[in-house]
Amino acid sequence: MQLDLLMTRTTNPFWFFSYLLRKRRKSLLEYKRLKELRSILKMQSVETYFQPLVSLDTGDTIGYEVFNRPVVSTLFPTTEKFYDFVGQTDLIFSLENTFREISLNRFSECVQQQPSEKNSLIFLNVHPHILMDPHYRTGETLKLLESYGFLPEQIIFEISEKAAIENYAHFEEILNNYRSQGFRIALDDAGSGYNSLKTLVYLKPEFLKLDKTVIQNIDQDQTKQQLVKLLLNFSNDSNTHLIAEGIERIEELLYLKKHGIHIGQGYALGKPKKELVKGVLH
Repeated sequence: MQLDLLMTRTTNPFWFFSYLLRKRRKSLLEYKRLKELRSILKMQSVETYFQPLVSLDTGDTIGYEVFNRPVVSTLFPTTEKFYDFVGQTDLIFSLENTFREISLNRFSECVQQQPSEKNSLIFLNVHPHILMDPHYRTGETLKLLESYGFLPEQIIFEISEKAAIENYAHFEEILNNYRSQGFRIALDDAGSGYNSLKTLVYLKPEFLKLDKTVIQNIDQDQTKQQLVKLLLNFSNDSNTHLIAEGIERIEELLYLKKHGIHIGQGYALGKPKKELVKGVLH
């Protein structure tokens, strides 16, 4: 039955013409997106936002995660579509290099207006393959930080557990090289169902960020509560800071604060802004 249907389609000239037309449209769309991506990189036409991370014990804002979002367009109507497309191109290295410099430059501009934030931690999202790039192991990152007046100890490289890491032992060596220079590592999206345990063992992150799907309605979900309790015990035993991200409800915030979670991030504490705005612990 399936074979008959396939034969009918492939011998039907109208179906074949429609197939070629769809393929041509897809190729044209990819070409236009690639052209716009190159333009975005050249013109640095992205908006940068900073979201506060707050100590749930003291209420102090310890730092900010940096987000770079392209200007909304018909080709890239959402940030997710933009980054999904970038991952399919050979420009991911160029993009991350450009966006990291934009992040530090714009953070520096904010600090000039708010000198009290000069020593804040700066959480930068980074793909594991970027850290494995030889250029980043030759001191280029240190030179960039020095030009903006930041210290390596302020920089937290956020690595998503969703990212593909092919050789954990080799990647562990690379991270140790960065740590020797003062940089620290945060494992993002922890608990989202990928390789959490294996990644924890090899990466030994200084910060562990709980995925927002784990935090959502945690005050009402005993399974999530048990998972967070286990990760909190692990964090306390391994000198790791546990961060709950995606906190949107006051009830979630109160539960996490009550049960000793170290750091919080989310709309209930502070939304991403173009300037540095301290989070508010209710």
